[in-house]
Amino acid sequence: MSWLPTVIKACYFLAALLFILGLKRMSSPRTARGGIVWAGFGMLLAVLATFFLLDMHNLGLIVAAVLLGVSAAWWSGRRVAMTAMPQMVALYNGMGGGAAAAIGAVELVGHARALGLLHAVPDTSPLRPESWAVNGLPPALSPVELGLGVLGALIGAVSFSGSLIAFAKLQGWLDKRFVFPGQQVVNLLLLAATVIVGVLLVAGHASLPLIAAFFVLALAFGLLMTLPIGGADMPVVISLYNAFTGLAVAFEGFVLGNEAMIIAGMVVGAAGTLLTQLMAKAMNRSLGNVLFGSFGAAGGEAQAIAGAQKPVEASDAAVMMAYAERVVIVPGYGLAVAQAQHKVWEFAQLLIKRGVKVKFAIHPVAGRMPGHMNVLLAEAGVPYDLIADMDDINPEFPTTDVALVIGANDVVNPLAKTDPASPIYGMPILDVSAAKQVIVIKRGRGTGFAGIENALFYADNTRMLYGDGQAAVGELVAAMKEIDA
Repeated sequence: MSWLPTVIKACYFLAALLFILGLKRMSSPRTARGGIVWAGFGMLLAVLATFFLLDMHNLGLIVAAVLLGVSAAWWSGRRVAMTAMPQMVALYNGMGGGAAAAIGAVELVGHARALGLLHAVPDTSPLRPESWAVNGLPPALSPVELGLGVLGALIGAVSFSGSLIAFAKLQGWLDKRFVFPGQQVVNLLLLAATVIVGVLLVAGHASLPLIAAFFVLALAFGLLMTLPIGGADMPVVISLYNAFTGLAVAFEGFVLGNEAMIIAGMVVGAAGTLLTQLMAKAMNRSLGNVLFGSFGAAGGEAQAIAGAQKPVEASDAAVMMAYAERVVIVPGYGLAVAQAQHKVWEFAQLLIKRGVKVKFAIHPVAGRMPGHMNVLLAEAGVPYDLIADMDDINPEFPTTDVALVIGANDVVNPLAKTDPASPIYGMPILDVSAAKQVIVIKRGRGTGFAGIENALFYADNTRMLYGDGQAAVGELVAAMKEIDA
C-alpha cells in the first residue's frame, strides 16, 4: 500500500484543477452551470480520497456526518426559494467558517495535550493520522503551524458568527442595524483582546480555559462587527465572509498538511476578496469601512424631497412602452419577492416583437447578494446579450424612451449623487432618472431595504404603477396583447 499516499495526492491535485477550472467557467453566464458541476466533482473526489488516508479512525462518525450534511443540503437546496437564496449563501458561508474554526479548536487541544497541559481530553482528530505515532499523543505543532491554526480559527469563528447575523438580518429576524455609542471602540478592543489571547496560545500557554476564551472572544467579535451593518450593504458582507471562510480553510489545511484544503481555501479566499473589492467599489466604500465602519450612517439632515408620487394605469404604461424605440428594464429585489421574472421576460418578448429595443440593466449590488438578479433572469430564459451591467448601460439612459423599474429602490436613487447627508451618498447608481420616461412598479409607498426615501419616485418624468410585481407585469402583458390584437 506504499503507493496509496501518492494516489491520494494525485486525487487532491486533480481536485484542485477541477476547482480552478470550475471557477474559471463560473466567470461567464454561459458556462457557469458547467463550472459548478466541475467544482462539485472536484470536491467529491477530494472527499473520497480523504477516506483512504492511512490509519484513519472514527470513520463511522465521519460517514454519518457527511450523510447528514449532504441530506440537509440537498433538502434545503431544493426547497429554498430564489428570494431566500442570499440567506442560504450566508448560512453556508458561516458553516464553512465554523468548520474551519472547529478544526482549529481540535488542533489547539491536541497541541495542548502534546505539551502536557491537558490530560483528560480524548483523542478526537481524525484528519491527522500521522499524529498518533508517538505514545498515542499528537506531536506539538510547529510555531508556523500553530500561528496559522490560531489565525484560521480566528477568521473562521468571525465568519461563522458574522454570517449567522447576516442570515438573521436577511431573513428579517433582526433589525437592519443595531448601534450603540462607542460601538467601534468596543469592537476594536474586543478584536485586540482576541489577538492578545491568540498570541498567548502561540506562545505556548494553550490551556483549555484560554482556548475557550479565544473562541468566545472571536465569536463575539463576529457578532458585534455585523450587527451595525445595514441591510443594503449585505452583498458586501456576504462576499467578505466568503473570503474569510476561504482563508480560514486554507490556513487550517496547512496545519493538517491537506493540499486539497489549502488550494480550495486559497481559491475561495482569492475569489471572495476580489468580489468584495468589486462590491465595495459598487457601494463606494473602502474595505476598512466594510470591516469597521457603521454602514449606512448618515452625515446630517437629509434633503427634503419635493413633489408627489404620480400613479399610472397599466394600460397607459403599456402604450408608452409599445410605441417606444428603446426600453430598459431594471430589476430589483421586489422582482424576486414577487417571482415576476418569467412575466417580465414574457412582456419583454412582446416588446421585442414590436421592434422595440429592450435591455436589462443590472446594478452590481442589486438584490441581496452578488449576481442575484442575473440568476433570476437566467432562470426565466433571458438571453445574456440583453443583460447589461451598470457601467455599460448608464450612458444609454439619456437616449432611452422608457425605463421600467421593477422592485429596485436604493440602486436607482438619485440622492446618492445629490445629497451628502444621505446614507448612500457617493454610491454609484443606475442613472434611471436620465431616461425620458420612468415607470416604477412598486408594492406600496414605503422605503427600500436601506430605509431611505427615493427621490426618483417624485421626479416629473416618473410614474408609479402600484401593486405586486407579478400581478402588475401581468397587467402590462394583457394590455400589450390588446394593443397587438
